[in-house]
Amino acid sequence: MMSTKVLTRSRERSSVYYLGRTIGNMVVYAVLIIGAIAMIMPFAWMVSTSFKEAGGIFTYPPRWIPSRFVLDNYLDAWRAAPFGRYFLNSIFVASAVTLGQLITCSLAAYAFARLDFPGKSLLFLLVLSTIMIPLQLTIIPSFLVLRELKWLDTYYALIVPFTVSAFGTFLLRQTFMTIPQELEDAAKLDGCSRLGFLWRIVLPLSKPPLASLALFTFMGTWNDYLWPLIMTNSREMRTLQIGLRFLVSQEGGSRWGIFMAATVMVSLPIIIFYLLVQKQFVKGIALTGLRG
Repeated sequence: MMSTKVLTRSRERSSVYYLGRTIGNMVVYAVLIIGAIAMIMPFAWMVSTSFKEAGGIFTYPPRWIPSRFVLDNYLDAWRAAPFGRYFLNSIFVASAVTLGQLITCSLAAYAFARLDFPGKSLLFLLVLSTIMIPLQLTIIPSFLVLRELKWLDTYYALIVPFTVSAFGTFLLRQTFMTIPQELEDAAKLDGCSRLGFLWRIVLPLSKPPLASLALFTFMGTWNDYLWPLIMTNSREMRTLQIGLRFLVSQEGGSRWGIFMAATVMVSLPIIIFYLLVQKQFVKGIALTGLRG
């Protein structure tokens, strides 16, 4: 009799536990769905507006699906400004900065993670402290330095200052520290140099963090507005973000269909790049977040 009561109470507690867990999961999913909808709606409205005629943008009640899809906005946006040149500049600058950070951050992270030298901890602390310095505080001295180097309105000004990253060094260091020392010892016995060990073993084992760093860097450089605005003067050196701003000024801020079409074109490369590295990116964030 006693065992039956204990078994009944245990089942009741299990039922209450699973019920509470189910309700908690439902609340979490509901919050996530609401947040996802809130973030997707502006982008969906932007895409919808880019296919609307001028008279259908401000109709009330708003219509998410245009009554007639038109491509004139995309054609007009492409003709209104030299977007081909802007795309070339943005792709070249973002790709060069991304490649530069992958190289420099890998070398610095390997040094901080696998090498022993005097003052390593202090130097790494100084490198991390630069993350806390806002870009706005360094714009004036950076501008003066680049002016003395005669790099203003050139690709050098848009690329070279951002080929190093304290965040990228920290991100890769966390991964490099988890690689067993036995692998490095075995590589040394086989005659592998430090750079060879980094290239043949460390980097192939660190694809997820490398993909995460590449995505962060490419996206940040692609969306950067303030630095190219200050460092470039000519139309030929403008990036897409600067080109969008001048397009708004040129069109008088009234042709919303063209603006939305241009914004969609600017956003597509980032979306495509994310889809290409999505799996490695998610894995890299999860692994880096769990490692100490």
